[in-house]
Amino acid sequence: MGAIGRFFKDMNRNKAMLMMVLPASLWFLFFSYLPMAGLVIAFKQYRVSRDGFWASIVNSEWVGLLNFKFLFSTNDAYIITRNTVLYNVFFIVIGLILSVGLAIVLSEIANKRLAKVYQTGMFLPYFLSWIIVGYFVFSFLSVDRGVLNRVLANFGVDPVNWYSDPTWWPFILVVVFLWKSVGYSSVVYLAAIMGIDRSLYEAAMIDGANKWQQIRNVTIPMLKPLIIILTLLAIGKIFYADFGLFYQVPRDSGPLYSATNVIDTYVYRGLKATGEIGMSTAAGLYQSLIGFILVITSNYIVRRFDKDNALF
Repeated sequence: MGAIGRFFKDMNRNKAMLMMVLPASLWFLFFSYLPMAGLVIAFKQYRVSRDGFWASIVNSEWVGLLNFKFLFSTNDAYIITRNTVLYNVFFIVIGLILSVGLAIVLSEIANKRLAKVYQTGMFLPYFLSWIIVGYFVFSFLSVDRGVLNRVLANFGVDPVNWYSDPTWWPFILVVVFLWKSVGYSSVVYLAAIMGIDRSLYEAAMIDGANKWQQIRNVTIPMLKPLIIILTLLAIGKIFYADFGLFYQVPRDSGPLYSATNVIDTYVYRGLKATGEIGMSTAAGLYQSLIGFILVITSNYIVRRFDKDNALF
């Protein structure tokens, strides 16, 4: 039997499994791989044609790397790159610590029904849209009716115009992001903890290990491969920012741009002002390329120290 015959025989034998992965495969094909052909727009001055989308791409003028100057030729280039990277570094590091810690705490609650109530309460913010979260934050930070300013007034402190002072916004954005996402992120680690062999904890208890020693010597080492994989994937998106967080929560306030302007919001405002789709495509390509390089580099470093825990 030739290679083609063996291929079709394997297909027939595993057709149930293939049918299970078919929907996800089609989703990736139509929404991830086929759209990559549109990356050519990053090198063209895109103009809409009456003959359709593909005719618009073909007939648009080649401009080389001119669209990429949109990101690097202004005084804001350093600010948006700095903000995007630093915010994501804080999100990754602090989010990892809180997610793992929360998962460990939930796994140690003896009353599992109560633990599910806590988990649901911490999971709920993830499903709120950033528009709702933005109004929720505004109810705290509003100058005249905000809860926080009312509390400060009770202590004789003058109201603070939070939406005109960028000083506190790095802290505010980090807190809001963690409040919304940590509960969801902890679910993965909680599932991994539930899958750890209980005999490992029993052996540690026999050796006289207290609860902290069990966490340090059993739970954390068993979570290490998952932590590394999820961190590597997060590093790949370090040049991406959550648009809703940085646009809706600060309410697109101009005085806050030094603290809230990131690559995604900068590109959106530029696209809204100029209508140049090629510039936004160039920004997306730049973010993806840098993310790819960072993942490859980070994975190489991990492989140098611990080959078994590398992503690939």
